[in-house]
Amino acid sequence: MAEQRRGSIAGAFAWRLIEMLESPAHRALSLSARKILDRLEIEFHRHGGKPEDNGRLPCTFDHFVEFGIHRHAIRPGIREVALGFVEITRKGCAGTAGYRQSTLYHLTYRHPSPSRATASCARRRSRRRERSQALAKLALRRASSLRSKQREERRQRPILAPLCKIPTAAAVLANSNNQKEIKP
Repeated sequence: MAEQRRGSIAGAFAWRLIEMLESPAHRALSLSARKILDRLEIEFHRHGGKPEDNGRLPCTFDHFVEFGIHRHAIRPGIREVALGFVEITRKGCAGTAGYRQSTLYHLTYRHPSPSRATASCARRRSRRRERSQALAKLALRRASSLRSKQREERRQRPILAPLCKIPTAAAVLANSNNQKEIKP
């Protein structure tokens, strides 16, 4: 077995820029969105971490479910991650075996593929930062308004159905006497 050098990491690892970790968009991410980023990092590593494969990272809903994300939390998580960390390069679609396609993703904070490389990365980052701050605020506002609507709906729903009037013995006797008198 080869000896490991001091200060080196034995296995594969996923790096993230401190600038990304400090961004308001990253701080606003939910747990499912963070898990989606982690799963896409794993997919990037499975493709060898090659820049030319970034942008062609296939990941299906089943992959996300296997990773521990609830099925109902995947779509909102993908929307959150699309605040600037991930781009969807091809939308997937369900279908029968031969016609099914998985969604392809591009990690924007990783080294770009040669086809996606641009000279104005710093300008794009600043625009992305402004956009992500605005979108993060919007996403938080929408989530809080949805929670308040749900809370209000719960308050308005009756807890128990209204109780029916239980007839007393005297009312039952009076009703039965009236019915006897009506019938010839």
